[in-house]
This record gives sequence, structure tokens and C-alpha cells, in this order.
Amino acid sequence: MSVSENKRLIREAFRPWESGDSKPFFDLIADDVDWTVIGTTQVSGVYRSKQDLIDRAFGLLLDRLDGGLRTRFVDLAMEGDKAFLRFESSGVSKTGVRYEQAYCWAMVMRNRRIVEITAYLDTDLLRRVFD
Repeated sequence: MSVSENKRLIREAFRPWESGDSKPFFDLIADDVDWTVIGTTQVSGVYRSKQDLIDRAFGLLLDRLDGGLRTRFVDLAMEGDKAFLRFESSGVSKTGVRYEQAYCWAMVMRNRRIVEITAYLDTDLLRRVFD
């Protein structure tokens, strides 16, 4: 696929997440994705599958939040098979910590699927949610 087609595919899949439905975006991610969450937090590390990340990282975060996350698209850039997605999410932890997170996901696309992601985010904020 061309750069513009991949960019359109990612943006259209992300759009429902802004209304609370992350499934279309996660459907773009390969089941055997290599996913790295930077830092030294409880959920930082390398995940070798989408399900592993959902079970051991996203699930843990969502369990600590009161009412889930609201997500907002910021920007998307592509060069070749590489995509750089910036977005924000907000919520409140069950202990009252405001979670106003900014993300940049560096991704690699192959055959209409995201096969690699490195997630950059405020790890200190993430740590405070887990404390």
C-alpha cells in the first residue's frame, strides 16, 4: 500500500476510539505484534503479541482507572512503512490521580497491519497511577 493509503487506514481506524471504541484500531494491529512500552514502570517492557499487551498492560491500567479513558487524536505522520501517531488520553485513577497522558506511538506497517509499535509516554505519570 502507498503511504497515503496506510495513513488513511490508520486515521479511519483511530476515529472510533475517540468515541470510546478502540476495536477498529486494535483490529489493525497484528496478533504477533512486537510492542515496546518504554521506561521502567510496572507495564514497561516488550510484548510479543497483542493479547499479551492487552492482558498485562492495558488491562492493568484500565483496572486502576475510574470510568476508563477518553482518547483524542493529535497528529499522524508517515514515511515509507513507518507511522508516527500522536494522541492524548485522559481519565482519573481510583485513587484520584488525574491521568492526562500524551502518547507518541512509532509504528511499522506491513500488509495492512501494524506489526511493530514503540509507545512513548509520560512514564512518571503512569507510575503514579500504579502507586
